[in-house]
Amino acid sequence: MNNIIHFKVKGKYALFTDPITKIGGEKSTYQIPTYQALKGITESVYWKPTLIWFIDKVRVMKPIRTESKNVKPLNYGGGNDLAIYTYLYDVEYQIQAHFEWNYQREDMAKDRDENKHFEVAKRMIERGGRRDIFLGTRECQGYIEPCKFGKGEGFYDHYEGELSFGLMFHGFDYPDEIWENKLYARFWRPKMVNGVIEFIKPRDCNIRKFVRNMEMNPPKSVGLEETTLWI
Repeated sequence: MNNIIHFKVKGKYALFTDPITKIGGEKSTYQIPTYQALKGITESVYWKPTLIWFIDKVRVMKPIRTESKNVKPLNYGGGNDLAIYTYLYDVEYQIQAHFEWNYQREDMAKDRDENKHFEVAKRMIERGGRRDIFLGTRECQGYIEPCKFGKGEGFYDHYEGELSFGLMFHGFDYPDEIWENKLYARFWRPKMVNGVIEFIKPRDCNIRKFVRNMEMNPPKSVGLEETTLWI
């Protein structure tokens, strides 16, 4: 099927955190990118309400290293605080993702042209994405380019055994994707084998936390289903 894309993303710094616990105070990154962060990067490359991106797997190309910085984040009560943020340093990942139709959006049924969306997504990868790429947070700029997943030498290619990372944030279940006026956070226990982490699908995550009620507010489809130009 023409719905699988490969690309490489890299940057000097990355900050992948659990969004439920990162409000204010000091922040410390996960050792690996979260599913939600990679999905956000992929949506910055190309997105339409017709489809939903799923991250299949990520390959860690460089050694996992961290660097701490003294920062002065804004205080919600006014002024600034002093804090230490711990970032991943000098990161590079290969990503494989695919899209599936968002069947909750029947108003976009006419736009379900797999080949069209695949070709546009490939072109957007070649151009570096439609929107700015961030590695977990806005101050961590990322850059993407086409690649073939598995090609090239990775730091963990020949690492014996598997690396476990404990319980990690996986992603959010948004109302327009689960068709329920609630927001949930998903968690899972990832493992890396020879530098590759294979993600389970959101529906297969059996650890969920209710965050809050949220009304569905999907973007209007006026004109979107009529677009046929591959731009």
